[in-house]
Amino acid sequence: MLKPSLHVLARHVSHRARGSATTNTSRIQKATTTLLIVGSSAAVATYFLLPDISRGAPTSDTKPISPSHFTPAELVSSTFASNGTKILTVAIPPELLPTERDLFAPIWSVFIKDDDIQVERPYTPLDGVDKDGNMKFWIKRYNHGEVSRWLHSKKVGETIEIRGPVRTWSWKDDTWDEIILISGGTGITPFYQLLRTVFSGNSFKGRITLLHSSRLPSELPPPDVLDPLLELARHNPDKFRLKLFVDSFGETKDQSFAGVEIHQSRIGKDAIWRAVHSASNFPSLRGLFSRDSDDSDRKILFLICGPEQMVGAIAGPYGRNYSQGPIGGVLQSLGYKSHQVWKL
Repeated sequence: MLKPSLHVLARHVSHRARGSATTNTSRIQKATTTLLIVGSSAAVATYFLLPDISRGAPTSDTKPISPSHFTPAELVSSTFASNGTKILTVAIPPELLPTERDLFAPIWSVFIKDDDIQVERPYTPLDGVDKDGNMKFWIKRYNHGEVSRWLHSKKVGETIEIRGPVRTWSWKDDTWDEIILISGGTGITPFYQLLRTVFSGNSFKGRITLLHSSRLPSELPPPDVLDPLLELARHNPDKFRLKLFVDSFGETKDQSFAGVEIHQSRIGKDAIWRAVHSASNFPSLRGLFSRDSDDSDRKILFLICGPEQMVGAIAGPYGRNYSQGPIGGVLQSLGYKSHQVWKL
């Protein structure tokens, strides 16, 4: 869509063309039509080439990291993971870490800038940031993703500029009894960050179920991501459950991963209903909740992160500019309300 000033320019050129057409020859009429096309094209080009505010943010190697400026970080590790993905680790000088540790409460992300074309995209550090300034990311390379392709091409020792932290969603202890996390592809990364933070302490009293979907078993998260989550599930059987789904097994005959059953189906109404109602997910609670238990006395939250088509099918499409939009999809059909759903 053209900016208002560009609409004015287009209308001005159009009026000039119509005025010339009423008084001049057809040759001049063609010329003015050409002028309209060239003028409008120039206006459109100007619109798309103008930098936005975030791209124009300054770079500082002396100030603590902040959403208001970019900070140079060194790429210290780059390893291939599952299909088309890499685990990347960047290091920020420890002295540039802010002292307010609550800035790193889950869920948060940083923007990474492609220096070549001055485009930025948000990415979620898996384990947050450690005391040495290290941030680890699981990033998929998309053919039409400028920043992801650029990141995959970077070599260890090169510099990457980041901006943040930026809060994606705010965690609060003792707010929910039941949390259902639903992810697809690399959409699992914010939930990894959340789970690792929540279970690093013992304050959470509720239950969390993570339903994760990939196209094929080979596209499931790599061991760097799945192994720590499986370990959390083993050590917290009454608080955390992980379930894996694939669209197809492809050529593989293995229907489990590290002892966890893989379900061949999309994450749909039945899987979500079972995640909420099946007390057998949590062994010590089998006598407290029946499969027909009433949800009205439980505070239930759904967090969804993944491809737009998946998010739309489960919770309804995003609104304008990736706002929450109204609830829809499977969760609406199950009777849940907007205040119980958050689309990351």
